[in-house]
Amino acid sequence: MTATRLVILAGLGSLFLLIGALLFQYVGNMPPCKMCYWQRYPHFVAVVITVLFIATRIESLKFLGLMAVLTTAIIGAYHTGVEQGWWEGPQSCTSGSIEGLSTEDLLTRIMTTPLVRCDDIPWQLLGISMAGWNMVISVTLAGIWFMSLKQSLA
Repeated sequence: MTATRLVILAGLGSLFLLIGALLFQYVGNMPPCKMCYWQRYPHFVAVVITVLFIATRIESLKFLGLMAVLTTAIIGAYHTGVEQGWWEGPQSCTSGSIEGLSTEDLLTRIMTTPLVRCDDIPWQLLGISMAGWNMVISVTLAGIWFMSLKQSLA
């Protein structure tokens, strides 16, 4: 497969992941949490990079596309760990510990906690959450970006 086709394939992968996320959000009525949004931004960047590459054929854009999907893969891995309870996520979107909180502090935390928590898993397939699937697919897309980059360096 040519390097250009690989770039298009990788860009389409990011585009389809974004479309899937929007379908889950608006059709499946599963609003995203804060970290879900964080995972979308690099995919959007990868789609823009794909369009720019098609228009300009600037080879260095392939490296930026690779970095974009690796970024979302890392965020997806982090989010998966938060969902599984392997580590704590940002206090702004997880339940966190309530030990040692006064009644007033607890009430403040309850009132400022978003409706969609980052440590909840609203959907999974084969035991893998959406964040986990984002990580797996993004690593695959990174491999495609890398192959296109490698072809241009050969």
